[in-house]
Order: sequence, then structure tokens, then C-alpha cells
Amino acid sequence: MMTDFLVKPLEQANFEQLFNKDEQQLAQLNAKWLVADAKPGYPCRVSLQEAEVGERVLLVPFNYHDVNSPYQASGPIFVRENAQVAEMKVNQIPEILAERLLSVRAYSQDSMMLNATTVQGKALTNTIRDLFENSEVSYLQIHNANPGCFNCNVYRA
Repeated sequence: MMTDFLVKPLEQANFEQLFNKDEQQLAQLNAKWLVADAKPGYPCRVSLQEAEVGERVLLVPFNYHDVNSPYQASGPIFVRENAQVAEMKVNQIPEILAERLLSVRAYSQDSMMLNATTVQGKALTNTIRDLFENSEVSYLQIHNANPGCFNCNVYRA
């Protein structure tokens, strides 16, 4: 039986307080505004879309795996200035994942890593379903394989 899944974007509310800060205030938070100079290249973790060339994106450190486990983690992410939270459908793969080399990490309910694999975006649907065949897998995290940056979480639908 094929497992249905849902890709979850980050909530814009996590970042709204940063949008009105000046460069100095952002620097104190290790964040900064950039202007996208290539597409793809600036994947937004809220809209799950690539920023357009010339669009402002906020580069910010984010605690994407805030868990009581040795696997807690944070890292840099991009958020588009005018991002709208992606409304993902069941089994839908967002634009930012479709063409990248990805690292998919499977975690248990107590946030321990059970499995990890790399995959081209085109094969992501099958990889997600294969990992969810293990009933101990509670959720997945998808990262860009080369830079290692977090993209999104995936849950059973």
C-alpha cells in the first residue's frame, strides 16, 4: 500500500518580526537581506518556491530541528520578502525540490535518525514512500544534499 504524505513549509510567522529590522539589527541576529541573482538559487522555505531574480530574500539562521535529541540542528535558510505560505496538496512535491540533489532523513517519534539517503528530486516521491514503509518513521526532513541546507519536513497524510 502506498503511503500518502504531506510536505510542510515553515510558517511565515517565524520570520515576520525580522522583516522590519534594519541591517544593523539583522546583523546582531546573524541575518541579512540579499537580492536573488539566479534562479534557481534562493529557495524559500515558506512559499517552497524559488525567488525570482531581483527579489529580496532574507538569509537567516533557523533552528529547524528543535528537539530533545542528539539530532537537534539549525542552519541557514532563505525566506522571500513577500512569501505566502505554500498550500501543499497531499503527495505534492514543491518546486524547490523537483530539480535538486536532496538528502532525505527519516526520524522516529523521539527524533532519532533511523535512515538517510540522497536522491534526485525527480525520484523524491518514491523515496518518501519507501522511507515511510518503516512504521517506526514518524517524519522526514529534506535538505539540499551539497550545501546541506534544510528545506522542509514531510509527514504521513
